[in-house]
Amino acid sequence: MTYHKATVSVSVNGIAVEAMPGETILSCVRRNVAADAIPTLCDAPNLEPFGSCRVCSVEVGLNEQGPFRTVASCHTPVMEGQVIITDSEKVRRLRKNIVELVLTDHPLDCLTCEVNNNCELQTVAAKVGIRTVRYPAGKTHTDRKKDLSHPYMTMDLSKCINCFRCVRACDEVQGQLVLSMAGRGFDSKIIKGNDVSFFESDCVSCGACAQACPTSAISDVFESKSIVADKKVRTVCTYCGVGCNLEVSVVNDTVKSIRAPYDAEVNKGHTCLKGRFAFSFYNHPDRIKTPLIRKNGGLTPATWEEAYAFIAQKLLVIKEQHGPDAIAGISSARCTNEENYLMQKMIRAVIGTNNIDCCARVCHSPTALGMQRAFGTGAATNSIEDIKHTDCILVIGANPTDAHPVTGAKLKQFAMKGKTSIVIDPRRTELAKYATYHLALKPGTNVALLNMMLYYIIEQGLEDSTFIEKRTEGYKEFKEHILSFSMDELSEITGVEKNLVKKAAIAYATAPNAMSFHGLGVTEHTQGTFTVMLISDLAMITGNIGRPGVGVNPLRGQNNVQGAADMGCQPHQGAGYLNAYDPEVNKQYEAFYKTKIPLGKGLKIPEMFQASIDGKLKALWLMGEDVVQTDPNTQKVIRAMENLDLLVVQELFLTETAKYATVILPGASFLEKSGTYTNGERRIQRVQKVVEPLPGTKADGQIISDMMNTLGYAQADYDPAVLLQEIAAIVPFFAGVTWDTLGDNGKQWPVMPDGTDTKILHETSFKNGRGKFHAFDWKESNEIVLHGKEYPYIITTNRELEHYNAGTMTRRTRNVQILTEDVLMIHPEDAARHFIEEGDMVCVESPRGKVDVKAKITDEVRPGVLSSTFHFPDMMLNLITSDEHDSEAMCPEYKVVAVNIRKSKGKYKSLSV
Repeated sequence: MTYHKATVSVSVNGIAVEAMPGETILSCVRRNVAADAIPTLCDAPNLEPFGSCRVCSVEVGLNEQGPFRTVASCHTPVMEGQVIITDSEKVRRLRKNIVELVLTDHPLDCLTCEVNNNCELQTVAAKVGIRTVRYPAGKTHTDRKKDLSHPYMTMDLSKCINCFRCVRACDEVQGQLVLSMAGRGFDSKIIKGNDVSFFESDCVSCGACAQACPTSAISDVFESKSIVADKKVRTVCTYCGVGCNLEVSVVNDTVKSIRAPYDAEVNKGHTCLKGRFAFSFYNHPDRIKTPLIRKNGGLTPATWEEAYAFIAQKLLVIKEQHGPDAIAGISSARCTNEENYLMQKMIRAVIGTNNIDCCARVCHSPTALGMQRAFGTGAATNSIEDIKHTDCILVIGANPTDAHPVTGAKLKQFAMKGKTSIVIDPRRTELAKYATYHLALKPGTNVALLNMMLYYIIEQGLEDSTFIEKRTEGYKEFKEHILSFSMDELSEITGVEKNLVKKAAIAYATAPNAMSFHGLGVTEHTQGTFTVMLISDLAMITGNIGRPGVGVNPLRGQNNVQGAADMGCQPHQGAGYLNAYDPEVNKQYEAFYKTKIPLGKGLKIPEMFQASIDGKLKALWLMGEDVVQTDPNTQKVIRAMENLDLLVVQELFLTETAKYATVILPGASFLEKSGTYTNGERRIQRVQKVVEPLPGTKADGQIISDMMNTLGYAQADYDPAVLLQEIAAIVPFFAGVTWDTLGDNGKQWPVMPDGTDTKILHETSFKNGRGKFHAFDWKESNEIVLHGKEYPYIITTNRELEHYNAGTMTRRTRNVQILTEDVLMIHPEDAARHFIEEGDMVCVESPRGKVDVKAKITDEVRPGVLSSTFHFPDMMLNLITSDEHDSEAMCPEYKVVAVNIRKSKGKYKSLSV
């Protein structure tokens, strides 16, 4: 809740205090007196005031003489001069009476209950002085059967007190509307959907209801509300780029359960099923627990010393015979900033090459490049918190309710409230169902559609002329270019009716504050960088830059993809985005690292694969990347892996890529090490070690440090606090970052030397002075030009809520019981044309190969468009994806793949000859 600066004077129990206008009495008392001064049962930190239990009742008068009336403090606002009495005899009798009535319908089995000593009902009962219950017992509903149908969620309605907190959490926090109340009186009960089980319902397993429940009526299989824990450690989720804070309970150096802290600025007590429940991969039996070296065609166990010596000898021979540019490294967005920093440092300062890249290449490299060209900085301009301050959201090429669930829930709540929302996506995503305007364009036509929006904004005279004149350049030429387009032609290209685009453009341009979000549906195209620049044009032409509730905000795919790029894991830019090919910058790096740093052009990931196939790249070091399963054109990637003389893989599991490794080095999971992640809103947050690494494994940063020393470069043992000091000395926007001052909620870069962070970029000027307008013509993807006639369908890849990219971690949790396989979304018309029925196996063939996948017939995709995922290696969807890339950043074009389909005779996958 946002308050004005002026305060209101009130009296609480005879003491004068200052309250904020609009603040509730409960909030005021908690701030000024004590957090537990007023007991509550239906109140929760992340829920709106409800007032159903009345336990929070207080007496209120307009002055000391009264008269006084009893009100629920949770939703009654303070007023000037108000006199508040929180603990009068009348209030104490009322509270005790209410709790006694609740207990008549509640089993008194506290000692054996999961939440004993952490039960809010138990706490409130003690606080109001309950020793006996005067009323006759009602129905305790012990006959109600427990719902244990779900892999994670549990329900025991005999413990329910009908406070509605679970219903409100499902509605207000997640926006799923699964839970509701049915029946009357003693027969009232919480139901899921149409009174079905948890597993049969539309529950998305976020656990918000369980965390909100004041008893154990709704809980989880990990008993996350139990007080049985040796310690609780705050850390950051390892999955998507939202960067949710987690509170991890530990028993006997084993993770017991996870909850979401209410005071976390990022997620405020909320998280998705991956963050809350999908942690059991960390000690799964499949974990690699010793280094492995390939000998006689097989991987055999080795000591760490043997592995380091073997790698060093191989690298030194390759470097001597072929030069340092015959060696390359690919870093990981799953690893910490400090580990990524060390990885690029080893490749540059020790190996002597700029052949370093990370998985940002295959997801958001066009975002960084496009926004750098437009604004000077390639990162989100605003914070997710700004959704509260915007009047219009524009979501392009993203399905945040699945890929970024906590942010997605906020965007969904925004749309469900009827506020202006525009979704540009070929699929009818969850968000599109609630959107004011859904522009369901043909895959690969983002540039054409954005040109239409820009055209209508100019045609209608909706430009922000003042912003354009004072803060930008290149507008005149840009305007002329945009006005040269034919709307009829672009409408035909995109497949979207031009009047619908016009309405959406006007809605965006006329909103007082408009905020855009984009995902991989923007970047993973041959014109990905151009699309990002046009999105930037949209923000600049309407003046939606540099204040709350506006801006251009990429939804980063992985937990630390922003940080990996920040740390210099890309060939053309070193740590801090300094130009690695600039001689002056090179001198700066050499002085800092006290060694020779390469100036030569480095290879991007696709170029590394080609160089290996061509015999030019001899060694590749992979840290936490499964390129065989996740990178496009699997056949080509495998050839590249097989052609290497040395493939070093740091991993948790024997992934599809690790199967080709010369050496495997067992790394540690996010629960077993410390460091920092930088989320999609530039927030640098502490990852804190929860448990010790499994025996035989090491933190990835320690592995790199060890290897640097083995190769003759003196590098201290891995210590994120010390490394942050080094990073702050070379990365300008980390200047004020220290381990101790990051606190629980981190800081958003740039962080000034005095520790001040930055919530909003470009408030008064862009990094390079002025923002630059760029105009581009739409161009059909070569994939369609070359293969469209023979392969008339387009398949586009996506991600499902339950799994994470290759699914290496989530497939080793109970998530696999919820989503068990990849499926093919196919429109009913296309299915009928090929005599395909729900659940049939469909052969999907491209010029690269073919796969079989189970049909899911749905109108979520338009005719001619298919969609699937690559979470499961038994399907390997990337056997059919193409070698096309973004023209500027070389990001693969996962979103436009020309295919043909037929009903399959059996399940198989094969490669084209």
